Amino acid sequence: MLSPVIVRPVASYEDAAALDAAVEAVFAALPAEKQPTPASRVLLKPNLLARHAPDKAVTTHPALLRAVVAALRRRGVTDILLADSPGGLYTPARMRALYEGTGMTTLAKELGIALYDACKSVTVPAAPDGLVREFELIEPVAQRDYLIDLPKMKTHVMTGASLSVKNLFGCIPGLKKAEWHTRFPDKERFGEMLTDLCRTVQPALTILDGVVGMEGDGPSGGSPRPLGLVLGGADPFLVDLAACRIMGIEPERVPYLAAGIRRGLCPAEFPAQALDGDETLLRPAPFRLPASYGAGDTDFARHARGPVAWVLPRLERWAAPRPVVETVKCIGCGRCAEICPRHTIELNKTARIRPADCIRCFCCHEMCPVQAIQVKRLPLFRHL
Repeated sequence: MLSPVIVRPVASYEDAAALDAAVEAVFAALPAEKQPTPASRVLLKPNLLARHAPDKAVTTHPALLRAVVAALRRRGVTDILLADSPGGLYTPARMRALYEGTGMTTLAKELGIALYDACKSVTVPAAPDGLVREFELIEPVAQRDYLIDLPKMKTHVMTGASLSVKNLFGCIPGLKKAEWHTRFPDKERFGEMLTDLCRTVQPALTILDGVVGMEGDGPSGGSPRPLGLVLGGADPFLVDLAACRIMGIEPERVPYLAAGIRRGLCPAEFPAQALDGDETLLRPAPFRLPASYGAGDTDFARHARGPVAWVLPRLERWAAPRPVVETVKCIGCGRCAEICPRHTIELNKTARIRPADCIRCFCCHEMCPVQAIQVKRLPLFRHL
């Protein structure tokens, strides 16, 4: 039996009643055995990609978290911890600055919940029958018994979409993320890894912030896109399929959903019978896609055979979008060099990327605080 996906309209973050009703509907749809109890030790895992104010649409909005905490409190839950780990150095000072900049510090004081900043990690075995044997995760993911995944509805320059499954990449501590990009530089295998991670972490519940999403060169360099929706359910893959339908993105072109489809973890498209809500809310409202989303982004050369197998990888690499530094914007902070998996970025007042060594993971684009790193592609492919 398919787990229901709740879709509810919420006009704005200021509409606290609508937010509370939407979040309560997601909790209420859970079967009794999956409901949090007063004894539950709950971990809230929002998308806190970088230190951006809530109105920039980069991070999960505090108003949604407020509604989630209210729903937990109605169920008698008192032990609530909020944690995330963005790219870059994972230190207590960095985390405190991140919480402050994204509005989480104010929220935590208001609601009396804890913010995790001890920055410890543990190694756990991965779910069986996957690509990965073990994961190093931030400590509370392994210690807590009820994880709520709270992603933001965004496009993504590498994976096409950044939704529920991708949000769990934040369970991997800081610079350890770069190691996974190095191990799996192509999108297909990176998607397999994210699928393994989701199966290992096993969120109890997912609530997706689609009140205001992000389109274009997400997850941090795009533009806010008001949608007025909250989606949720127990199955993060089904929630993401519903989101892709709204965003106008083919699930097969999102690497972790393609991996889920291949493994039989989810259908190839969102099943109508799983919807709990007005079907008009799933009407496509196509997002503006990243500049990288087109030629050279599908890893099709990996599957080529015969003589063409020699030509396609070279053609694909030549044509693929790449990150480019706009030196007039660059402030020389070094965040891009810090996060780069292959250490291909040099600093001399401003950043410089060595194209020959770049694996096009776009981590530098994600982490740049001033959006000085843009995604560029050959003019010919912009029009195809």
